[in-house]
Amino acid sequence: MMMSGRSRAAPGSRVPADGTSHDSSKTEIPSLQEFFRRRDYVGATTLLTHRVSYPETNDDTTETSEHPHTTLEWLAYAHFHGGDPGKALLVYRQLLDADGGDTDGDTVHENKAVLHTFAAACLFYLGRYDDAVAEAAKGPDTKLKTRILFHCAHKKGDEQLLTMHHENLSDSLEDQLSLAAVHYARGHYQEAVDIYKRLLLEDANRHALNVYVALCYHKLEYFDVSLELLDLYLSSAPDSIAAVNLKACNVFKLRDGRDAEKELTVLGASASDEPPGDDVSENDLVKHNRVVFRGGEDAKRAWTPLLGNPTLPEARLNLCVFHLNNGDAFDAFQLLKDCEPATPHEYILKGVTHAVMGQMDATEFAEKNGKKNNSTTDQQEHLKRAQQCFQIVGASANECDTIPGRQSMASCFLLLEQHDDALVYLKSVSEFSKQDDDFHWNHGMASSAVGDWKTGLDELRAVRDGKYTNELPFKVWLAKCLVRNGKAPEAWTLCEETAGGGDLETEDEASLDGAQNDLLYLLQVVADECYLVGEFYVAMRAFDELERLSDSDAFWVGKRGAAVGVFANVVAGEEPR
Repeated sequence: MMMSGRSRAAPGSRVPADGTSHDSSKTEIPSLQEFFRRRDYVGATTLLTHRVSYPETNDDTTETSEHPHTTLEWLAYAHFHGGDPGKALLVYRQLLDADGGDTDGDTVHENKAVLHTFAAACLFYLGRYDDAVAEAAKGPDTKLKTRILFHCAHKKGDEQLLTMHHENLSDSLEDQLSLAAVHYARGHYQEAVDIYKRLLLEDANRHALNVYVALCYHKLEYFDVSLELLDLYLSSAPDSIAAVNLKACNVFKLRDGRDAEKELTVLGASASDEPPGDDVSENDLVKHNRVVFRGGEDAKRAWTPLLGNPTLPEARLNLCVFHLNNGDAFDAFQLLKDCEPATPHEYILKGVTHAVMGQMDATEFAEKNGKKNNSTTDQQEHLKRAQQCFQIVGASANECDTIPGRQSMASCFLLLEQHDDALVYLKSVSEFSKQDDDFHWNHGMASSAVGDWKTGLDELRAVRDGKYTNELPFKVWLAKCLVRNGKAPEAWTLCEETAGGGDLETEDEASLDGAQNDLLYLLQVVADECYLVGEFYVAMRAFDELERLSDSDAFWVGKRGAAVGVFANVVAGEEPR
């Protein structure tokens, strides 16, 4: 069951006004069926609304004058296919109320009972799934009713009902398209492709199915194949908003955002002759993708109004990613906290959001949540939920052998601090992650945690993103790896670079205290690690700096022991005099 978005109105055909005929000077109004043929639902709605308001002026006896209800039924149809199920529902309610609703035994009422099914379809697209099920129950047993119930079961996550209605689907075109749509919505893209290809084999003239197959291949990351299929369709329908957008998305994945945005200019050119007010640039899909292609430029302003569009769930997900990339973990969490994930991508994003919240600084977490107590418990709960989200994706039969699936399983084990298990999954995707800083950070940390210090150092040195390299956890693991690989002087240089960082020169007292504490912690790690491996000279310098900065005698014993170690190494000839 599918519904097209709002179609652009096509301009009415005109007869030259040369003054030779009274009739030729008037604009010819297309027939209702002509409006529908051109998918001009705005024009059809306007015409039908006029006929409802002025029935005495309706002289088209071939279309809707047979019964006043017929005009209303066509009006509901136009509203529905024009992308306004709310108005369509109001018309169906008007028709049902006019006929007394559910009176049994009357042929007219039996025919009108199907209006309950049409109303149920409107309720489904309005997101009122329980109401849609109740409304459909009042209608006759038809294939449309089965499809509505099938889709409602999917949206409500009722696997038992979904299976039951699945068994009731026939081999008809509409039923098979519904089955393919649910497969797609559940992330079963190959199953959807199989259905679409079979339908194309039955009738090669079903050209629009190429767009559906292309969309599935895009999701499967076969972007070249997706482009080939789209070119077939665009050769006959070059102004298809959905097809042009999908082509732009493929170009974005294969090249860059600038080339992708150029693809959208085709829509502007094809719309140049359209009536005022039908600006394709105002299409929600176009607006959304332009921001993506521009790297998130003006994302908050452009995507926030799209959050209420049920046909663009990507707006919420991309806005969440935007907040995460800008360090606004709490805003990202607010967007997703009431959303139940349904696809692997949604589970991964929710898992990442929970993980960031769980690893947030405790003081910042308490301030953001307005809580002063139990913040630690709350953060542990976030980490637990993150682990569960990653595990669901990684253990899924459809995702376990994909790169995102294996990365998810690795993240699950990292949160559980089972580093050996995490490394099994990280190593399996290493060939595909050479340019991924997130991968290098996780691989380096996990390798170091199991004592593979050489691999740990190589992976950490491959990280380039400042959001990692400027953070204390990264510096701590890097310092440990340097010391364990016989590069203690470089670990000391890392401490000096941290001491000369901008945060230690700021006038903000809170930032200064935080930077000072980070430096003290890093010095402590370097001092302890160097002492353990016998790098006593660097250990002595670190303990001496700790003693000076903390203005405490607590590090005197460590400094004295390191000094003795230096002396012993000099005597043994292992340390230069």
